[in-house]
Amino acid sequence: MDDVFMQAPLFAALDPEDAAALRASLRETLVPRGEALFNEGEPGDRMYIIIDGKVKLGQTSADGRETLLGVLGPGENFGELSLFDPGLRTSTATALTDAVVLGIGNEQLRPWLAGRPEIAAALLQALARRLRRTNEAMADLVFSDVPGRVAKALMDLGEKFGTVTPEGLMVTHDMTQEELAQLVGASRETVNKALADFAQRGWIRLETRQVLILDVERLGRRAR
Repeated sequence: MDDVFMQAPLFAALDPEDAAALRASLRETLVPRGEALFNEGEPGDRMYIIIDGKVKLGQTSADGRETLLGVLGPGENFGELSLFDPGLRTSTATALTDAVVLGIGNEQLRPWLAGRPEIAAALLQALARRLRRTNEAMADLVFSDVPGRVAKALMDLGEKFGTVTPEGLMVTHDMTQEELAQLVGASRETVNKALADFAQRGWIRLETRQVLILDVERLGRRAR
């Protein structure tokens, strides 16, 4: 698990001794599957790095509909906004699997930011990537149809969590079909129809909380 921390983009710029010193000052928290680490609307002043497992970030609309903003895995961080602009959380972070995270408070990170500009640069880069993904997701909702969004979601999950096997790319996403629909921004029925079509074409094979991508090239073309 320490290797994941040392290789996390946020701290990759640090030399091993500095990274180890910062790692030693942080406490691990085990978040059981299904438990929220924090909720939308709560005050927040802490960022988290995932050491093991998966965490989903979601929002709930006024009428109760849920949307998934993303699924994160080992080495990724979330909650960064609270370090620079303490206030109410804009999303709910829930463990998709049993997860181990490290929390970093403002008071812990501030001395490192002051003395290590590379950490500040890495944080800004992480925020820029998050903003770019948000912009892309908004554009997809406007310009892409549901099957295209499903294909793109599977490709993105494959890039993050996929394992190459003799049959194809095995993607263990750990989501229910309802959660996958929330990630795509469409109804479960419409997403299931797209998945069934991809399976009939021989592009994917559906399994419980997994999908085997049999034809990466064709699925990738449908995602564009």
